[in-house]
Amino acid sequence: MFCVCAHNFSGCSTHTGRKMAALLLLLLLSAGVLLPSIEAQEAYSKLPDKYRKGVDLALQQLNSHFGVQHHFLFFKSLLKSDIESGFNVQYIYHNFYLKATTCARGTVNPSHQRCQFRNDRPLMDCGICYKTFAGEIEKDPKPYVHCLHKPKLTKAMSTTRQEHCRKMSYTSGAPTLLSSTKNDTDE
Repeated sequence: MFCVCAHNFSGCSTHTGRKMAALLLLLLLSAGVLLPSIEAQEAYSKLPDKYRKGVDLALQQLNSHFGVQHHFLFFKSLLKSDIESGFNVQYIYHNFYLKATTCARGTVNPSHQRCQFRNDRPLMDCGICYKTFAGEIEKDPKPYVHCLHKPKLTKAMSTTRQEHCRKMSYTSGAPTLLSSTKNDTDE
């Protein structure tokens, strides 16, 4: 252990060393907590607008739900796909994670700086599909938003989610949404 005492080396205690170690540990932990938040904010800001609008819709619905106690923020994309069906119409499918933060539900102007991610809560796995016209989400067909704690999401639920989105694009006569060009996201 390294200890510096200006007046007397023999009086230098490990108490100062412990303080420095605790401060260093606190600094490292703070950096470890902030890094995922910063990366998630960058991932959200790099999303194309057509996907960001869907994430915002899911966040709005989730954060307004009565049973939700903590504010959630975007964490990571898993799968993105879209179909251009012509005449400025697109069908969007996006599977992503949301993560609980230290802020309470209903927090005004939440940000990754103010609301740090909690690591003691499971991720929220969201699948969303919707139709856009001229870049705006259409009300018809009604956007499909399905978010569930990741540990509770079963293979059958995931399949049902994907089937629902396929039907949405079939009803319009468009090719299937999930068989369109797949855009895997950066890890």
